[in-house]
Amino acid sequence: MDLKRLFKPETMAVFGVSQNNDSHPANVIYNKNHLRYQVSAFAVNGKGGAINGETVYAKIQDIPKRIDLAVIATKAEIVPMVIAECIEAGVGGAVIISGGFAETGLIDLQNRVVSMAREADFPFIGPNCLGVYAPPLLDTFFIPSERIIRPEQGRVAMVSQSGGILVDHMLKCASEGVGLSLAVSIGNKALIRETDLLQYFRDDPGTDVITFYLEGFDENEGRRFVLAASECGKPVVVLKSGKTSSGANAVKSHTASMAGNYEVFSSVMAQYGVVEATDEYELVTFAESLSCYKKTIEGKMGIITSSGGHGALATDTCFFHGLQVPALSTETRTTLCDAVSPAIQKIASFTNPVDLTGSSTDDDFVAAARLLSKNDAVDCIMMLLLPYQPGITMDLGARISLVHQQEGKPIIAYVPHVDKYSMLIEGFMLNKIPVAHSVEDAVHMAEAMRRYKAC
Repeated sequence: MDLKRLFKPETMAVFGVSQNNDSHPANVIYNKNHLRYQVSAFAVNGKGGAINGETVYAKIQDIPKRIDLAVIATKAEIVPMVIAECIEAGVGGAVIISGGFAETGLIDLQNRVVSMAREADFPFIGPNCLGVYAPPLLDTFFIPSERIIRPEQGRVAMVSQSGGILVDHMLKCASEGVGLSLAVSIGNKALIRETDLLQYFRDDPGTDVITFYLEGFDENEGRRFVLAASECGKPVVVLKSGKTSSGANAVKSHTASMAGNYEVFSSVMAQYGVVEATDEYELVTFAESLSCYKKTIEGKMGIITSSGGHGALATDTCFFHGLQVPALSTETRTTLCDAVSPAIQKIASFTNPVDLTGSSTDDDFVAAARLLSKNDAVDCIMMLLLPYQPGITMDLGARISLVHQQEGKPIIAYVPHVDKYSMLIEGFMLNKIPVAHSVEDAVHMAEAMRRYKAC
């Protein structure tokens, strides 16, 4: 099925818009897309009429433009009729927001809609979902504009069976500066499923990393998904629920999915280089890291810090996650000592971690980063930066980025998440160097590259 008109529509029809209930999901979706997004939105209700001075069309055939996307927020029993109208009108695809299908036991109703769509080669997302967030084109989430946190447009795609989990991920992406190419809530995934979306994002030039929140698969579907993920040519990050028997029961009641054997699925993902996140924080952190570096590392970390405590904490965390912090040779330590400013040569430590002390300056960090970038003993550098120390300026992020551009070795930065330090952080992020706001997240970013196996 061709999903382009589904995800990149120029026109949208919203079914179920009410003339007397502004908080109805269809009204929320119609109003915010009509007023705030690039898509041309039209309201549809069998009774016709008007809303806020705009026409409410009685049927889709009355709309004067060809419709790319139908968003359906009607009662479940009306959905088959709406799908039939859309197919007849040549609509490109649909998002079925409506609930009341397989997740409530009405499997026959859901199967009827699927049968109609397959026969007509008509793609749809859902039912029982939030649908599609595609900045700056559209947002089918029935969440008022003033309540949703929107990430910037970027190059990470997110797919989730749970709409609520997806909204949480978007909030974290916004706070971490991770931009999205597309976010899709698939709900019951009655027709369009994870493997279909993998194929779409594989060929989407605007997407670099693909993330999934998964609840369950049909029989043998999980293995097909992992094989497709390993062959898609882009990093795939997965967060799986239903790991316990209680979690599996919760999954079934949520989207009518079967959670399956988690241990087997997790083992297969690791075997094929699909990056598994253990929680929602790792998912966003892994996505940020792999959107900057699509490469695999062994995990030999070179740590540069101005605080011995931060260096010790980072070392412990690296070892806990299976990363190495190798000792540097005597020759390397001597070279590092000679490269930094005389004021810190006698007080700094040039083992690994390299502790430049609170008396270090931008020049010292740049010199150390350049030397470790040329050193084969490490394959990734972690910079632990404390912008409140006197010798560091807000230009350091941009200067370290230049070292990476010239030398090519992955660099990960830790900078405390404070607005006052935004200029330093921007120096990294504008140059595609990931920035963590905790030491553990910085380690997670390296761990993502170690787990990833490029095709």
